[in-house]
Amino acid sequence: MRLRTDVWVAALVRRAFAAGATAGIVHHGADEAGAIFVVVDRLGDGVDLWGPAPQTDFSAADTGDRRFERLFARAPRVDVAARLASERRFDADLWTVEIEDRSGRHFIEPPPDDPDAPPRPRPEWPPRP
Repeated sequence: MRLRTDVWVAALVRRAFAAGATAGIVHHGADEAGAIFVVVDRLGDGVDLWGPAPQTDFSAADTGDRRFERLFARAPRVDVAARLASERRFDADLWTVEIEDRSGRHFIEPPPDDPDAPPRPRPEWPPRP
């Protein structure tokens, strides 16, 4: 069962504040099931935008967790604002949450795959005795 959007967003904002970042709701969408976009302002080092992952990323055995993908990384604010305006024209029920964090932390749970993260080490096969 998936959490209501307003509850999920409130938890995101609380996680950000608990970690010392600043967060706020820029656009309030549908309480029950609005799409969520997370803007991360790196305070002088560009803006990241995280949005809902495509439905093709979900499997039949999925737990119902929300999935996100990074849409922009360290982009100018103008580009992110244009993308959000386009999304809002398509879906007026979406939420926009903005986080200000110099480190670029997004506080999304479960954490989405980060394309900039180093690859995970692959286990050796067959294992050595």
